[in-house]
Amino acid sequence: MPLLRMRDASFEGGGASVGPLTLQVWPGERTALSFASAREAAVAALLAAGIVKASTGSVLIGDYDPRVQSIHCKRIAGFVPHEPLSLSERDFARYISYRAALWNVDPQGAAAHAACLRERLSEMHEALAYPLIGALIAMPELVVLDRPPLVYADQILGAIDARAVFSTHTNAVAARAFERRGALRITQA
Repeated sequence: MPLLRMRDASFEGGGASVGPLTLQVWPGERTALSFASAREAAVAALLAAGIVKASTGSVLIGDYDPRVQSIHCKRIAGFVPHEPLSLSERDFARYISYRAALWNVDPQGAAAHAACLRERLSEMHEALAYPLIGALIAMPELVVLDRPPLVYADQILGAIDARAVFSTHTNAVAARAFERRGALRITQA
């Protein structure tokens, strides 16, 4: 069963529009879409993570429809936004505790997992590593990346391990670089 299914999924609202998008992402598969604008890429990533709901068409994350079962969707798909997080170490610890409580993950286990991930991502600037770590502490089956920075492609894909990936890009060169490093299948949106 695919972890992400979009069938003619479109979003219109707040001055943003994207779609229609049709794709499937299977367990272990890494798929990227290249978009003409940052806004389209961001909205597509939010659709794929179940954070915004499709205006038309359908999105299923696992067997769940984000319009009805958003909590289940968010337990399957971890979202990594494009914008870095500006958190101190103390605030980051609270952020991890918050994420652990949100997804019903043991707080000590989440803190230990976050520390391990932080060590693995030691070469990555903390403001970019923190959102990735926050998305991974619940061990999602699918990781949705919104325009990940090319300079950290190896670290990002290494931290994700064998999980399925859906990634959005606005630069075909960056998308191809991610494709070479992480066996992503790239499609033009």
